[in-house]
Amino acid sequence: MKIVLWDTRHLGAFKDFAGGFGVGQFRGKGMREKLIESFYRNDFRAPPLAFGYLAAGLRAKGHEVQYVLEDLPQADLFILNPALMTLPHELETIAKINATQPQATVVVTGQVASTMPESFAGVTCRVLKGEPEQLIGKLDEVLQNPMQCQDIGTVANLDDLPFPDWHGFPFQKFRVGYDFWKFPTAYLQSSRGCTLSCSYCPYIILENRVRTRSAGLVGEEMRRGMRDYGFQSFKFRDPLFGAKKKHLVEVAQEIGKLPRKVQFSVETRIELLPRETLEMLRDVGLTSVTVGIETPSRETLTKYKRAPIKDDKQGNFVDMCREVGVRVVSGFMIGFPEDTKQTIREVLRYAKKVNPYAANFNICTPYPGTGFLGEISDKIASRDWSRYDVYTPNLKYEHLTTEQVAELHRECFRHYYYRWNWLRGNWGFLFPRLHGAVSSVSSLWSPRASGEQPAPAATAPAPTQGAAVASQPAAAPLLNIVEPNAGSACGHPPAGEHRRAA
Repeated sequence: MKIVLWDTRHLGAFKDFAGGFGVGQFRGKGMREKLIESFYRNDFRAPPLAFGYLAAGLRAKGHEVQYVLEDLPQADLFILNPALMTLPHELETIAKINATQPQATVVVTGQVASTMPESFAGVTCRVLKGEPEQLIGKLDEVLQNPMQCQDIGTVANLDDLPFPDWHGFPFQKFRVGYDFWKFPTAYLQSSRGCTLSCSYCPYIILENRVRTRSAGLVGEEMRRGMRDYGFQSFKFRDPLFGAKKKHLVEVAQEIGKLPRKVQFSVETRIELLPRETLEMLRDVGLTSVTVGIETPSRETLTKYKRAPIKDDKQGNFVDMCREVGVRVVSGFMIGFPEDTKQTIREVLRYAKKVNPYAANFNICTPYPGTGFLGEISDKIASRDWSRYDVYTPNLKYEHLTTEQVAELHRECFRHYYYRWNWLRGNWGFLFPRLHGAVSSVSSLWSPRASGEQPAPAATAPAPTQGAAVASQPAAAPLLNIVEPNAGSACGHPPAGEHRRAA
């Protein structure tokens, strides 16, 4: 059977974020904002990780599998994994397939299919609720079942997943510039699910628990990615990396056994990474941690069932990461129904105070299937799904207009990155090789007691508050500049990780 994994990057969608609902890209108006926007557009993120698993599993069963962007080649089966913001476009695509290839079967998988099966009533397709990889073992069952909506469940044992097959994908282009300076970049998972209960988080829709993949298989998946595709960096797509401490240690040990050192990033809560754990991960290649700082308002966090960090340890965590040479990518949320200009600017002031390497400001977005959607259903201003990109306001606000929220959102980006203090605190991450050279020279010339040996050169960028800064004005365009031979074109600030973690 000829199977097409059909994909789109319509509206700049990154599908593997926000629990599979996907996110868009920041769009600016003025020159400074447009400069920030340009860096969003330079990364080429991998398609949904599920497509890599599906390609491997279905090819192993003898099927011909092709990955396409926008094209509609002749095929027996089309598999789609829509993002929320691309849903209108993908419904149009399914209608085109129905009209031009009536003999072909269309299967829709992923989070949108699981939570919004009614959206596909106007087209001919199979809508699968559950995890896409279940299709590997249940394809015949799905095709023989005449029902449009079918529940295929979740993967009982993550160790049963094949290693992703990226042949036929543009894997040479995969890159995430705010996490790494070595490319291409692959996605992988060592766990799925989350034990927290944030009412607006889509990661707990299918289940509210954590499943893990054995550390040995995680290491082997990385090893094969390095060997077969030349991956030099890996972005863990675990919603809560390190939820199980023993498993985290085992994964770190496996990464340390790889044939050469790679870069990797994780997404988690700060209490799961004490200094000794952070340093252990750093020593085997950790370059970046994505965490959800969100809002300084404890009242807002509690209202939406988000567990606050006690005693505001977030600034200490960012400082600790900077000291050990690990970047912090922080997610901040604005645009709650009760927000005012003051509360949004308080989030911006807090972001400046914490001063992470990358700050992403998301606009509160009600996702289908979450408790949050039910809580504020009467405050939803638009159900045009193409607007649900985490950068567009879609609510009715008590104290602000939609236009005011949009302007305040742009203000957050503009005022955060164009600061000397941001450049001063993070220049070593912008120029990692330059920082290493400066640290090495400084160690040679630093005063020391007679007979004392020079300190070793820094093995990871770890800028200090007293470091010298460049002579140009601080600006967002510096965010992802990399040193020569460290990669290809510049990357961009984070494009909307999920609500809890960026």
